[in-house]
Amino acid sequence: MTGISAGRVAVVTGAGRGLGRAHALALAAEGARVVVNDLGTGPGGEGASADPARQVADEIRARGGEAVAHHGDVATTDGAASLVATALRAYGRLDALVNNAGFLRDRMLVNLDEDDWDAVIRVHLKGHFLPLRHAAAHWRTEAKAGRPPVARVINTTSGAGLLGSVGQGNYAAAKAGIVALTLVAAAELDRYGVQVNAIAPAARTRMTEGPFGAAMATPAEGGFDGMAPANVSPLVVWLASEAATGVTGQVFEAEAGRITVMEGWHPGPTADKGDRWTVAEAGQAVRDLLLSMRMPRPVYGTGPQ
Repeated sequence: MTGISAGRVAVVTGAGRGLGRAHALALAAEGARVVVNDLGTGPGGEGASADPARQVADEIRARGGEAVAHHGDVATTDGAASLVATALRAYGRLDALVNNAGFLRDRMLVNLDEDDWDAVIRVHLKGHFLPLRHAAAHWRTEAKAGRPPVARVINTTSGAGLLGSVGQGNYAAAKAGIVALTLVAAAELDRYGVQVNAIAPAARTRMTEGPFGAAMATPAEGGFDGMAPANVSPLVVWLASEAATGVTGQVFEAEAGRITVMEGWHPGPTADKGDRWTVAEAGQAVRDLLLSMRMPRPVYGTGPQ
């Protein structure tokens, strides 16, 4: 197959459904050979099944592409290591890693127990770190052996991680951590030919249909389905390609037909006394600064965006 991804090998985690499935299909349609990873859990991380990953791999092959399924837990060292090993064993190389796996266990903070916190942090944050760590180790070895890769990592954060989201303290914290991990990885791995970016997608999936209901509804027949997961995938495919050379350490919001570059934290208004503040002075300085700051977008669930 020909396309922007021809000759490249991509791994997609959580690719059995939703966004991950859409990314895997889009990468394959552009010529990539794809390792389709999915543990096959329920919406809250319960159970496991090899069927989702196998079905997507079969779908890619039925369309004339190349794919293998990987049924493993990428939030474990063994699972992440075997994911990279699967790509190398099947295709002899690894060019792109799309970290997408995750699930939700939404609770208000006063009802959020430790197990729900740990499970969501584990699947999202650790489930990004471990595949990234094992892929990066391979690419560093290649670079040091005189075979510099043209490697790409696309991480998946969320508007919840950028702004916060009521009832999703565990998920928001994990997704904010993924942004920081992306920035660090981009800085550390650039010397080895690895670019690392993140997307904050909005699409209709198992994870969003519950919390956002009507906003994720399918449109009337013939209308543009702005919430279709496939709308996000062209950006992922491009970021995973050689065409994206020079783009690293960025976070992009992607929804329907819109792509937004997120500008991140920048110093805002500052007051400097040149000496230690009194408590009253510090309080007044803060109130004065807040009057001149750029107002942030509201936390999801607290008002209009």
